[in-house]
Amino acid sequence: MRILSEAHFPELPNYYRGKVRENYDLPDGRRIIISTDRLSAFDRILTCIPYKGQVLTQTARYWFEETKDICPNHVIGYPDPNVVVGKRLDILPVEIVVRGYLAGTTGTSILTLYKKGERDMYGIHLPDGMRANQILPQPIITPTSKAFDGGHDEPLTPTEIVDGGLLSASQWQTLSTYALALFARGQEIARRRGLILVDTKYEFGTDENGTIILADEIHTPDSSRYWLADSYAASFEKGERPASFDKDFVRAWVADRCDPYKDEIPEIPAELIEQTSKVYIKAFEAITGEAFVPDDREETPRARIRTNLSDYFPKT
Repeated sequence: MRILSEAHFPELPNYYRGKVRENYDLPDGRRIIISTDRLSAFDRILTCIPYKGQVLTQTARYWFEETKDICPNHVIGYPDPNVVVGKRLDILPVEIVVRGYLAGTTGTSILTLYKKGERDMYGIHLPDGMRANQILPQPIITPTSKAFDGGHDEPLTPTEIVDGGLLSASQWQTLSTYALALFARGQEIARRRGLILVDTKYEFGTDENGTIILADEIHTPDSSRYWLADSYAASFEKGERPASFDKDFVRAWVADRCDPYKDEIPEIPAELIEQTSKVYIKAFEAITGEAFVPDDREETPRARIRTNLSDYFPKT
């Protein structure tokens, strides 16, 4: 009853369903973005996690407020705990990841590339002799192509971005300045919370005037890697991964029982789903320093959202 698995409202125009979010483009240039509780992995939806959508929306809200002096963001308002109304943007074709540590598991992460023997990546040279999870001399930007067509992201250098016409030199300068400043603010606040902001992803777009604006989400548990600061030194010395908000119980459980890219997903135990929900809530409280208050008004989250979005329905 307290899970938001979908949020399709036929009264709202220009519906687009993403893996996790439901989107509506209004005629006046605003976009309604509803974060559901769907959990996506392996290019499919695995299950739903209670309150996940509210956690992500409210975590991003906290950070948008904490960083609005650094750069403009797309937020216009929050009519519901799961909903942000933002300015519709043309998303730039470069995904920005800022990294403060030699970490990561994906094919484009600097640790993966470093282990393969690469030292020059993303237009940056890393020295020999570094260890997994070691702090970098300074945070770096590791941009990738943004695969809108379902393809794979590919590493880019600033020269490739500008010479290839993905961004102008001026746009790249603005983007990189914003990204490093946002990351510095994130690390500063995380440090005060006893956390380490290890790396994070940013998405930017341009408005009708060509102004670069921060979009999507910022510093959430889904877009960022956080470590618990008091575990870092000992873990690093032992060569172990520092303690973090490990939300991947469901992903690991599924991967241990089937080929998640081909097989039917087995039924996921309720206790595993509940455990994951608690981790998301714990992450929200640790990151923001605020208590999580679930919004359980009305019979279901969907009914509550419908009520809160009624002002956006066309008047008949």
